[in-house]
Amino acid sequence: MLSREPVRYLINGVFATLVNYGVLNFNMLILGMKSAGIANFIAAIFGICASFLGSRYFVYREHTNSATSQIVRFLLLYGFIAILAGFVLYMWSDIYGLSYHIGFIIATFVQMLFSYFGNKIWVFKNEN
Repeated sequence: MLSREPVRYLINGVFATLVNYGVLNFNMLILGMKSAGIANFIAAIFGICASFLGSRYFVYREHTNSATSQIVRFLLLYGFIAILAGFVLYMWSDIYGLSYHIGFIIATFVQMLFSYFGNKIWVFKNEN
């Protein structure tokens, strides 16, 4: 089952999310940070790093491009995805006045699609 790339992608995504959430809680509960926004920003850096490492070494095993190329492309892709998800949520909730909870789910689904295919086709591609 772990030989299937989409399954590994989901496992990696859950793991990176747990890293993000764990660091967020550590920042809030152990370090006593007062700002959830700043605590989550720091936590997101850890989650993104976990996602990159998991993608590079666990999900997309057949890549041939350099780590430097992958890091640059990964950051560009995730910057684009963050803007896209923000736009989806903005349109859904702020413009159309619909529930941000549902908008968050839709934005997350869009993020998952762009992340999986962007990583597979562009970031961790096999150049042979």
